[in-house]
Amino acid sequence: MMTPILSVRDLKVHFPVLGGVFSSKIGSVRAVDGVSLDIAPGETLGLVGESGCGKSTLGRAIVRLTDATAGSVSFDGRNITHTGPRGMRPLRKDLQMIFQDPVESLNARHSIREILEEPLIIHGVGNAASRAARVKELLDRVGLPASAQDRYPFEFSGGQRQRVGIARAIALKPKLIVCDEPVSALDVSVQSQVLNLLLELQREMGLSYLFIAHDLAVVKHISDRVAVMYLGKIVEMADAEEVYHRPKHAYTKALLSAIPEPEVNRDKKRILLEGDVPSPIDPPKGSAFGHRIRHHRYEETIGADLSLQELAPGHWVAADPCCLTPEDWALVSKEVPQLV
Repeated sequence: MMTPILSVRDLKVHFPVLGGVFSSKIGSVRAVDGVSLDIAPGETLGLVGESGCGKSTLGRAIVRLTDATAGSVSFDGRNITHTGPRGMRPLRKDLQMIFQDPVESLNARHSIREILEEPLIIHGVGNAASRAARVKELLDRVGLPASAQDRYPFEFSGGQRQRVGIARAIALKPKLIVCDEPVSALDVSVQSQVLNLLLELQREMGLSYLFIAHDLAVVKHISDRVAVMYLGKIVEMADAEEVYHRPKHAYTKALLSAIPEPEVNRDKKRILLEGDVPSPIDPPKGSAFGHRIRHHRYEETIGADLSLQELAPGHWVAADPCCLTPEDWALVSKEVPQLV
């Protein structure tokens, strides 16, 4: 098996909840609660789930913008879980992020030239002339005219601003880019253009992506594998085609049923989820999804090991009797290798 460019093991990110007269810690928000995954060189792993499930927090923890509470993150063979800003600086060339909102991530007071030159200057790449040439090259590569370098972010549309964000992310020729819902704020027609641009860049530069989104139709277009996240945990992970055509977890099936279909398929059955998403401050002691849908087997899951099991080659699913068919539960409840 190819050595992964990114390896995450049992990662947890908990945020303290303060209260009382002295603002002491009274609890924790378990935004990410034990996630393990690998990304191979040149691979795109799609990460999907409802808003608030911890996807963006996981992405920020991977690039060290958020501190991990427990677990480990290894990038290109190096453990970076607790690496400080100084230690991360040389690694930033290889590990970049594209943010959801380009308005917030681009400095409104800087011209596009200054925005794209900044990473080159910080890392001491080239001289003034070579950096100016690189800026023009980057703009051309993302489909913007050279004249754009003298303008400011507010002068562009949302799709154009996201192209600037992509240009900044690839300026230092990284190995891995965490894409945090990079097209969710864009019109559908612009989404496809940006997705195709990301695919072209991946082929040209050999990039790896962690592509975070809540739209499974978008994820299907770009991903090699898909991981489904619910309340801070991954509940299913497999090749994209396997997830879309043979989903196993009840939550995955519900998400897939919500994808809009052409009129010819209007008889497709929509799975309507019951109940509310549990609070990450006080999550259920057993199956989080089983608790939500009030499954009759929920009590069995309290204190049980609900970690991922390999149901079929490369297809991992949470060993949860509330979320699997009786046939699939019979398979995963046997002794099978753990994901380590």
